[in-house]
Amino acid sequence: MTVAGCGSVVDGNPVPEAPAGLGKFYSQSLEWTSCAKFGEEMPSGAECTRVRVPVDYENPDGDTAEVALSRIRATGDKIGSLLFNPGGPGVPGLSMVSIADRTQLAERFDRVGFDPRGIGASLPAIACLSAAENDAERAEPPLDNSPAGITAAETENKDYAAKCVERTGKDFLAHVGTREVVQDMDIIRAALGDAKLSYVGYSYGTRLGYTYAEKFPDKVRALVLDGALDPQQDPVKESVLQAASFQKAFDAYAADCASKADCPLGQEPAQATARFRALVDPLWTKSVPTDDPRGLHYGDAITGVQQTLYSNRFWPALTKGLRELAQGRGDTLLALADMYDGRRDDGTYDNSADAFNSIRCVDDPAITDRSIAAKQDSEYRRVAPFLDDGHGGAAAPLELCASWPVPNTSTPHRISIPGLPKTVVISTTEDPATPYQAGVDLAEQLNAALITFEGTRHTVSLSGVECVDDPVIAYLVDLKEPAQPLTC
Repeated sequence: MTVAGCGSVVDGNPVPEAPAGLGKFYSQSLEWTSCAKFGEEMPSGAECTRVRVPVDYENPDGDTAEVALSRIRATGDKIGSLLFNPGGPGVPGLSMVSIADRTQLAERFDRVGFDPRGIGASLPAIACLSAAENDAERAEPPLDNSPAGITAAETENKDYAAKCVERTGKDFLAHVGTREVVQDMDIIRAALGDAKLSYVGYSYGTRLGYTYAEKFPDKVRALVLDGALDPQQDPVKESVLQAASFQKAFDAYAADCASKADCPLGQEPAQATARFRALVDPLWTKSVPTDDPRGLHYGDAITGVQQTLYSNRFWPALTKGLRELAQGRGDTLLALADMYDGRRDDGTYDNSADAFNSIRCVDDPAITDRSIAAKQDSEYRRVAPFLDDGHGGAAAPLELCASWPVPNTSTPHRISIPGLPKTVVISTTEDPATPYQAGVDLAEQLNAALITFEGTRHTVSLSGVECVDDPVIAYLVDLKEPAQPLTC
């Protein structure tokens, strides 16, 4: 990285340590204001702003974007700023400032959330489908893996990608990935007045954290990465391992449910997958009614179920939803699917789904080999039978990213960052979305302290679990390394 000398000046202001050509971004002043116009319901004391960044870091004099930030100021002796990201990719992060309230973190740090470029209140926004198109797509009958079904699925993917180009712009789509976001994070760090970054990232947010460390190792103060992705894992293996983890989470739910007399899956956990399929398979051909005129369709039922498997706190909602489905109703599962898909009460959508697709397709190499696509589909069904609709076959459609209009900007690789300060990785033994071993492997690559949490949920830190929170807070505040090994 080429660095401008400390004597660089932009508009009369010194620009220390600004990468060449980026001084005007690193030296900008932030004007904080009410969050009301940013479209988020924010906690008391929060203030918001936007920071200007180049769309293309190779052409800093070209188009710019604005990244939305939120902040709640430290209540005591401030160390600096603590940046949070909730993951996704595609999930807005402004509301993250409410995390760790009434802890030492609230006293010692300005807590800062951000909507990564293209997401939420950041400008411009990634846009692919309208609200009506989203509703229509969710109501479409599912497709099987027959030749006709495969052709239809791939045609839909091409149509979706074309809408993304039309409504977002091809050039912006090419620059919404992790590669750019971590560079935005360094501008955020500088604009906040921090010499080094303190950061907490969840799920995909761990990818932002370790990629930032690769790009700016000398700017890292502290990283907490919870629900980790493994940098060297290819997308095919990742999807299959994730499917297997969701099956484990479903099995754990089924065992818990079976202990209750009114369990909609019965009292024999070994029969739970078959009973579940008996409930959802009829939705392939006929939806069930809901108070909302849309009704519950097959895809939404599966989405709603998966939403509840991210944490055992949602298991009562899953029981309620399955019980309703057994009675021919779909209100709870539809509401859960709406939550996952970002559908608001007024029928509009946030852009998290479009952002997820756009970022995923620019971040990772697409699967374009039909034999690999078929093997992935077969393995997915094998390791997660509760998600197997029974309509597979010898072939499978190529995924959306095979039709994506811009190339990927990142590839799986093993990371090595000599001299990186001690970081912390947290991995949960039965995490359905980011399997435990991925966290173990990331910690080994980063030479990080590993905290193992025994449970069935996706991410855990700063949620009130003291055996995790206490060492995390001590690390962030005092840079005290957690004792090793640490399991709770």
